[in-house]
Amino acid sequence: MAQQKATNITWHEAVVTAEDREKLLNQKGCVIWFTGLSGSGKSTLANAVGQVLHQQQHHTYVLDGDNVRHGLNKNLGFSPEDREENIRRIGEVAKLFADAGTIVLTAFISPYRTDRDQARALIAEGRFVEVFVDCALEVCEERDTKGLYKKARAGEIKEFTGISAPYEPPLNPEVTVDTAALSIEECAQAVVSVLIKAGLVPAGN
Repeated sequence: MAQQKATNITWHEAVVTAEDREKLLNQKGCVIWFTGLSGSGKSTLANAVGQVLHQQQHHTYVLDGDNVRHGLNKNLGFSPEDREENIRRIGEVAKLFADAGTIVLTAFISPYRTDRDQARALIAEGRFVEVFVDCALEVCEERDTKGLYKKARAGEIKEFTGISAPYEPPLNPEVTVDTAALSIEECAQAVVSVLIKAGLVPAGN
């Protein structure tokens, strides 16, 4: 848990409330947290869900693991401590997006349950949807779209999730999809259906 270093600071309440923003957008600000191994299809699925929601006139934003490491988290590596800080920052950013009324879709390996649970704890009850992109390691390796597994097997990448670093799958995710068994479109529809059932977006939009 990050320590509060700044002192003499005061929280300022906004004049426009979260409820005001959600009424304007006709949706509820929430976090759709995609987790799974590298190559499981997290980013592809997050973008597919974002596209479906966008077509239904919803305001969305995708936070992608690699993209965030190009900017906000460019000073972090892949040690357990840096992975924890990476997810802590993302949780805080996702909270801001959700407070703005946006449906934010985060696509990060986020291998540790504790880190994901801490991200969930930041978000209001019922506004955090964990999506386990459950794809077998051998399938992820076959895809190896970035050539990372090959390098990890050769010892060129240290602390690589699924090979030389652990991945702790969710115990009770709101959604589980197998991208090896279903098409991306089918997986995306499964996620959207859960959002409708949870009342986060209206049905038949």
